[in-house]
Amino acid sequence: MKNAQLADLLRPGDFDGIVGQEHLFGERGVVRRMLAGGRITNMIFYGPPGTGKTTAASVIAKQSGMTFRKLNATSASLSDIKDVISETNNVFGAGGVLLYLDEIQYFNRKQQQSLLEYMEDGRITLIASTTENPHFYVYNAILSRSSLFEFKPVSPLALRPVLRRALDYLNEETSQAKVADDAVCDYISTCSRGDVRHAIVLFENAYHAADGELLREHVDSFDTSVSGFNDDTHYDLLSCLQKSIRGSDPDAAAFYVAKLLSLGELISVCRRLQVIASEDIGLAYPLAAAVTRTCVESAKELGMPEAQIPLAHAAILLATSPKSNSAYLAVGAAAEDVKRGAGVQVPTHLQSPLFKGYLYPHDYENHYVPQQYLPDDLKGKTYYTPGPNKTEQAAAEYWKKIKLK
Repeated sequence: MKNAQLADLLRPGDFDGIVGQEHLFGERGVVRRMLAGGRITNMIFYGPPGTGKTTAASVIAKQSGMTFRKLNATSASLSDIKDVISETNNVFGAGGVLLYLDEIQYFNRKQQQSLLEYMEDGRITLIASTTENPHFYVYNAILSRSSLFEFKPVSPLALRPVLRRALDYLNEETSQAKVADDAVCDYISTCSRGDVRHAIVLFENAYHAADGELLREHVDSFDTSVSGFNDDTHYDLLSCLQKSIRGSDPDAAAFYVAKLLSLGELISVCRRLQVIASEDIGLAYPLAAAVTRTCVESAKELGMPEAQIPLAHAAILLATSPKSNSAYLAVGAAAEDVKRGAGVQVPTHLQSPLFKGYLYPHDYENHYVPQQYLPDDLKGKTYYTPGPNKTEQAAAEYWKKIKLK
């Protein structure tokens, strides 16, 4: 066991050993029935980490008799794909290579497009996995050629037999007779948030810390930052990041970026920083949104650990930028009117196809002409108030100037 992870040693070799995904691999599971009928197709597996996506791909490859190759999109390149294709010896049709592409969301559009030709002619059958929503991160042409299957977090009850196998293996390996009751196994499962791999790692750590019986205190001795990381902590830390940036504290912003990334929250940090750029900095420094977007895309392409550098760049930029929530307040106020059913009928001169009575602003001085744009029942309503910052005040002065002429 010295040169292998316990999770890999315990990895099941058939569908019966995959826990928590009965809807896919149980006796009546859709993927199991599909393979039993001789059908194998391109697939996208999506769901949280450690829920059996890699294991399922290897079992499918084994049952199909295909050559199994695995790439991780965080480090693979187009040349790696070509190397896999070369193994097919340009033989077209079924029976070629089953390529498992882990974390496909880290492949850019061009890299994903490079797979299409080989998927079409059958030289590869693709099984791709992602922890993100595939409709947002997987190229549409690949989605249209694939079946999507969702993997769910594994419940503590489903994880019990896995941890029992881990206990038996460790006892045999170490010639000991340690014990662990269901309560501590369920606690480990809860700490791991449905991640089988992490549950096994946490169990192994606690096993070696225990003298005879595994207790909660042994579990809490390891990975406390992760084992205590539940949904509340997730949102608390993201909230801390946003409040630190909103409060113009670059040091706290850098800390919470590092903290969240240490917990594997790359995508969550990317999303939250983009929200902050428009919600809290907004029109006070409009370029902040574009710079943040660039940093986020760079982070996704780089992957960890380098991703922390552009994300820190973005967080510190936002923390030290002037602040304005005027756009956030404006759309919130407008949304309230939409919610109560106001503004259903737009002005006639704004309606297609004739736009009868519409005045084309570019035909007038300063490219402006007074004209009604809001619906009649909202005429004169103000949603946007310029913030007290240099950028918005300059825009407000210009706005006032052209309207007075």
